[in-house]
Amino acid sequence: MVQVSGSRAQAEGLRACFEEADAEALPFDDASFDVVVSLIGAMFAPRPDHVAKELLRVCVPGGTIAMANWTSQGFVGQLFKTVSKFIAPSGMPAPVLWGDEATVRERLGQGLSELSLTRRQYLFDYPFPPSEVVEFFRLYYGPTNRAFASLDADGQAQLRQELETLWAVHNRAGVDCTTVLAEYLDVIGIRA
Repeated sequence: MVQVSGSRAQAEGLRACFEEADAEALPFDDASFDVVVSLIGAMFAPRPDHVAKELLRVCVPGGTIAMANWTSQGFVGQLFKTVSKFIAPSGMPAPVLWGDEATVRERLGQGLSELSLTRRQYLFDYPFPPSEVVEFFRLYYGPTNRAFASLDADGQAQLRQELETLWAVHNRAGVDCTTVLAEYLDVIGIRA
């Protein structure tokens, strides 16, 4: 993903540096960045309080912290709920808590002078039917991929059926393509 992002930025004529790092222990000095961004990423780190401290630490005073995080009420929250019926609990706080306004205020609020939280919709739009979307997610989306890998053949078939039903119920397109709206929380904070 880091390599693809770098290639895309270069193709767009943008000067950007992409690095893979541990969101709980970022390898950057204090106040290194004017803008710190996590789009559907840091929410998956197992210790969210460490993540919040790191986001605040590396952002300059007056700088911006921006996040997009799936909500528990939205489609992806339902997808996670479906998958969780088939796997053992991870022992970490639910990633979708980053999509809860009160939780974000608690985690980041003390380090911010301003905080804007807006629920928005992301459009999943695939040129193939829900059954193929499930296969795409099985192959390429970490949480779904790991769930399938942990199950025997019967469990995989049952999970596949439940996910196909979930995608089909939420599909706003015809039978040969899939269009689903998924709610996320847009987080924009100004570092104190």
